[in-house]
Amino acid sequence: MAETTTTYAGNTFIADLAPGSLITQDGQIQWAGLLIGPGTPFAIDKSGLSGWEDLPEYDSSDADRPTSHGAWPGSRFAKPRKVGGTIVLMPEWNQASEAIRALRQALALLDEERWLTVRLHGELLAVRARIAQRVVPADQGFATQGSSRMSVQWLAADPRRYVVNEQTATTTAPQPEPGLVWNLTWPLDWGRATSTGDTVAENTGSAATHPVITFRGPCSMPTVTERVSMRRLRYAIDLAAGDELTVDTANGTVMLNSTASRRHTAMADSSPEELFLLEPGRTELSFRPDGSGVGALMTVRWRSAEW
Repeated sequence: MAETTTTYAGNTFIADLAPGSLITQDGQIQWAGLLIGPGTPFAIDKSGLSGWEDLPEYDSSDADRPTSHGAWPGSRFAKPRKVGGTIVLMPEWNQASEAIRALRQALALLDEERWLTVRLHGELLAVRARIAQRVVPADQGFATQGSSRMSVQWLAADPRRYVVNEQTATTTAPQPEPGLVWNLTWPLDWGRATSTGDTVAENTGSAATHPVITFRGPCSMPTVTERVSMRRLRYAIDLAAGDELTVDTANGTVMLNSTASRRHTAMADSSPEELFLLEPGRTELSFRPDGSGVGALMTVRWRSAEW
């Protein structure tokens, strides 16, 4: 495929664009606002990426048995994921300096994470990452033509790889059934509840993922319970109509109307936010605020995750 013409201007290469928004074919990598791979001046070496499909390193709490062989198995927690590769820089003859400056900008040492997205076999997966290393040999080819084989390494603090499309599940607070209507005729119609307050979140990946849960008022004591493990999140707060309490379980934050922290309103029987996970498969969730909760709403947002 012929190389595409690229305009090297502005700060678009460090923009935190939606994951995969620039990718059009297999083998391409999108780092923030920079597209790498087939169809671009930035080719991927045939050795490909390291650390992308690998299991990350992990810490283990296994404890050796003092009077027997082996150990007691403990929890295992993955360390940050390291993703590396070699980029073959072959810019057009009159665009070498612009391409080099673009790579300097895109592969800079920044504090904020960006989306790193890879498409393989039609599947888009993404991690939040930062540049950890950039090695550019200033050899004769680089000095005369701007061509180079540069090594790049990204570090993803969260080692899980996420599906780029975010999923959503919504339910209103449970409402009672209307009951029997006289005169009675057989078969009896007991009526149906307008809302059960229950919903299902399905994580299609292989790793547990953290949801973002938003409660919208009017309601008191918003509560969500995972119906198998019975883990719950419950907050002693009254939400007026239009108020939103957003629980980001990955970051452990509880924000009222996106401005004020309300994590201190968590009840004693509420689980730590970071431990409220959607395991691989279907997770049944129940929204149970105090009172009637007419007009109250719970929205769950998540991305399926892969190791």
